[in-house]
Amino acid sequence: MTAVRHLNKPLTGIALASAGYSCFALQDAIVKWLVTDYEVPQILFMRSAVIVLVTGVLLRIYRHPSILKSPHRGTVVLRAALMLGAWLLFYNAAKYLGLAELTTLYFSAPIITVFLSILVLKETVGTGRWIACAGGFVGVIIAANPTHSPNLIPAAMCIVAGFCWAWSTILIRITSRSESTLTQMYATSLLFGIACAASFPWIWKTPDLQGWALMLGLGAVATIGQFLLYEGFRLAPASALAPVEYTGLIWAFIYGYAIWAEVPASNVFVGALLIVVSSLILVAFEHHGSKRLKRSAAAQETI
Repeated sequence: MTAVRHLNKPLTGIALASAGYSCFALQDAIVKWLVTDYEVPQILFMRSAVIVLVTGVLLRIYRHPSILKSPHRGTVVLRAALMLGAWLLFYNAAKYLGLAELTTLYFSAPIITVFLSILVLKETVGTGRWIACAGGFVGVIIAANPTHSPNLIPAAMCIVAGFCWAWSTILIRITSRSESTLTQMYATSLLFGIACAASFPWIWKTPDLQGWALMLGLGAVATIGQFLLYEGFRLAPASALAPVEYTGLIWAFIYGYAIWAEVPASNVFVGALLIVVSSLILVAFEHHGSKRLKRSAAAQETI
């Protein structure tokens, strides 16, 4: 099997991941709309079905190798399980926690990703990434403004969801060394969908026209978001992309206003500004590091 080239273009990776997280924020908005009438496993199954259909066709057209021949097929199965656990825990915790509590707890994921990138991927995490990660988390706390202690069990569910998501992003970086983005998306979503379908005898509800439209739209948005995010992790280190996840909060506010006319409070704007500044600091550090590497490479060629 031909290995997939694993590049190191952090700025391009950051741009792709940012676009991907904007899609995921829209995905969350659609799920929030659907979850009042349908169970989470059914919604996630429809999302996975669209991804499997699109990627399956593209895999056949471009004749990508089968995931069964991959040295990381076990890792793909593990990542599918982690992602399924993250989504089920997160959306079920949302039934019991306020948005402020839910957002604050879940956005522990980028911090966890940075630590896992050190332990698992042996990445070197520079000052810029730590500053961006810490600044983004502080911005989330300011924006979310939790006013009271959350319920213990739902809070634990949300933190575990953040851990599962962080671990799954680390595994994306590992499997991207040998697998194409389309292959990863197909395999993960196929396993994801099969697991969700097992619950149908107890939870299935035939959607109406609006339900079908929203579920198919959810699948399309998720397909685009996953492709952008996977490509981002192929091009940039996991620790560089972890702080970028905080930008999803800003998109959530935008979608909330556009769909439900929700007007954020002043603390939200302050938090969002801090998140933007943290992300710009990250871009500046990565750009400086990229230029330094190019100068070093040029100097070595001269020698």
